[in-house]
Amino acid sequence: MIVTAAASTCLALNVYFEGRGESYDGQLLIAEVTMERVYEAGFPDTVCEVVWDKGAFSWTHDGKSDRPKDTEAWLQAQIVANTVLLWGCQLCSGATYYHNRDVYPYWADNMEMVGMYGNHVFYREKGCDE
Repeated sequence: MIVTAAASTCLALNVYFEGRGESYDGQLLIAEVTMERVYEAGFPDTVCEVVWDKGAFSWTHDGKSDRPKDTEAWLQAQIVANTVLLWGCQLCSGATYYHNRDVYPYWADNMEMVGMYGNHVFYREKGCDE
């Protein structure tokens, strides 16, 4: 995959809005889920298409500003995004879905839980061999 400024920005935005309160590893996991979707059949083929896919990530369609306001968190999200884009999978959970621990989405019963980290629970489709 060729790393573009657009891919870097889209991935960093997703890390920022989905996980700016998480540790570095928690943010890596969020970035890796996004990238797993890029490579998985049934999802869009580019980072930006995955991030902006309708209903994929709540922040993209919540009606709020999509501009980062916390400079330090934004810089950290950019570091995480570029690390994953340049070096690939770091933690390699194989997850293609996650949700915040405060909610239980309708789709979770149809998934295999991979694990929990920070405020998120990570899943992959049942029957996926990793």
